[in-house]
Amino acid sequence: MLSYDGTDYHGWQVQPGARTVQGALLEAARQRFGGDTRVTGASRTDAGVHALRQVASLTTAARVAGAGIRGALNADLPRDIRVLQALEAPADFDARRGAIGKRYAFLIDNGRVANPLLSRYAWHIPQALDADAMRRALAALRGRHDFGAFCAAPGRATDPMCVVRGLHVIRRKERLAVLLSADRYLHHMARNIVGSAVAVGRGARDADWLGAVRASRDRTRAGQTAPAQGLALVRVLYPG
Repeated sequence: MLSYDGTDYHGWQVQPGARTVQGALLEAARQRFGGDTRVTGASRTDAGVHALRQVASLTTAARVAGAGIRGALNADLPRDIRVLQALEAPADFDARRGAIGKRYAFLIDNGRVANPLLSRYAWHIPQALDADAMRRALAALRGRHDFGAFCAAPGRATDPMCVVRGLHVIRRKERLAVLLSADRYLHHMARNIVGSAVAVGRGARDADWLGAVRASRDRTRAGQTAPAQGLALVRVLYPG
């Protein structure tokens, strides 16, 4: 299990010529445990997206205890990536395929003046947001639906059916958090849902609009894509 600040990374997945979280982890692991070491992440977070508890499978021929893996990797990794826990898993465990759901949180700084300490981790929206209207709108997205209206173009070839188990809006003074829980997510789905909910919160759309957008399966009818820095992977869910 690891945590990272995704600001300076081009997402999780290894990409040629780009700095990625998986790439940094793989480089550190292969230096310590050998060139045949493999790393598979549970969630392919986008560029700029953070993680509180990402899960990754590390496969190596080296014989080393979990505590040794954590200490060795943290000694070599950049300071914005930390291994929180390392445990031995069954040989057939796959962090991505074994997951049955993921929880994300999106943070909004709703103060009149942006908080400089949140600039890397929140979307600053100085206009008033109606949290109750956002809650009513998001209720239409719970359950099993076609979420094609909230999928970015690069992900259109995938199955659009997802099960959204929870959507919540929590306000604490000048901060809002949108919490999302689903079995799977389409490309930019979480950020597009948040951007659409914000359109309702601002009063640009009514609460019934979001259900109509979902039913349309038309991405052009949904709201803007919320910026990456507000989104964080909170937890990966597994059976049992």
